[in-house]
Amino acid sequence: MTKPDSPLRRIGAGAMALAAFTVVAACGSNADTGAPPAAPGPHSAHTGVSSAPPQPLRAGERFLDLRMAEAYTPAPPEGGGSDEYRCQVIDPGLTKAAFLTGTQFTPENVAIAHHAIVYSVPPAGAAAVREQDAKTPGFGWQCFGGTGVPGAEVEEGDATWVDTWAPGATEALLSQDVGYRLEPGGLIVLQIHYNLLATDGKPAGADRSALRLRVKDGTPQTRELDTWPISGPTELPCLPDESGPLCDRAASIADVTRRFGDDVGGMANEQVEECSQGAPKPGNTQTCDHAVEEPVTVFAGFGHMHMLGRSIKVELNPGTPKAKVLLDVPQFDFDNQRLTPLPAPAEIGPGDTLRVTCTHDAGLRKQLPQLQKLPPRYVVWGDGTSDEMCSGFLTVSPRTP
Repeated sequence: MTKPDSPLRRIGAGAMALAAFTVVAACGSNADTGAPPAAPGPHSAHTGVSSAPPQPLRAGERFLDLRMAEAYTPAPPEGGGSDEYRCQVIDPGLTKAAFLTGTQFTPENVAIAHHAIVYSVPPAGAAAVREQDAKTPGFGWQCFGGTGVPGAEVEEGDATWVDTWAPGATEALLSQDVGYRLEPGGLIVLQIHYNLLATDGKPAGADRSALRLRVKDGTPQTRELDTWPISGPTELPCLPDESGPLCDRAASIADVTRRFGDDVGGMANEQVEECSQGAPKPGNTQTCDHAVEEPVTVFAGFGHMHMLGRSIKVELNPGTPKAKVLLDVPQFDFDNQRLTPLPAPAEIGPGDTLRVTCTHDAGLRKQLPQLQKLPPRYVVWGDGTSDEMCSGFLTVSPRTP
């Protein structure tokens, strides 16, 4: 599927992170307009996880309950910092095609689980995933920015992002006859982002998380889902009363690059080129427009930022008679991120524009205990909890024009 013209081809969020699992039973800125940041609201320091009971099976569905075959203790990467992204692989053991209609990730160690991403890898990419797993010592492999698997079958779009867990998220079920297609011989890659800010970058115990897949056989009428990332830049300068080496944009980008590599470190400048006509525009609020290149139906949306996030919105054709809001989170809460079905599916296609708008607040750095320990910085796109993201994700299905 051709995605919108987006600078984000992979995310390590925001994003919203398999050696072995055991199958138990799966732009621009308005800073110069004087627009204020979103009004302060509830904003936690990453302390909770959803306790909602699992939703029952619906007609034709079944569960695949999966759990990490061994516990894993995350540690900071060699480049420094307090974040580790770890990928692991699982073979769901399908003997015929099925549709994934829901997932529920359950972190065991909620103190260090920042978010998790579930990828479906088609049979053509399975060999590359297994090779990556086999050549990496220990449990799984480090994977900043995406699956971390070299090979065209995985890195160029065939690995489908099928779900994201972040604090507060529950299993989101769509009422329509839709699902992510899973093929026999395909694999699941689970990326978990562990953050060690609460322990000053030191190991904080092991994690042995679980994943439940909800699948059904489907019919010829079942529509196949895909995930579209709609991202924007983060260009959040230090506050007027803050100073330090990392308050320089170039120094901050160099720091992100040191911690996560060139692919992640280059994202800020790529976004400026594609969203802001090549010139960074420091400010609290950033936007980016993306051209839609193929007809799809939009069923749901999900917004992801980090701990300085205040609000996020995804709009269709803003400023025109066809304008429509697809996702609106006016008071972003890191501990309450979840997929939100649209009141009614939206039909979009060539000629339409999707705009993502994010507001961040550097003042939260002084309020949140985990961030108070860190030096002030010019905040740009990065995979760490102390960095930021601006990403709206749309759950879509192709349609005939």
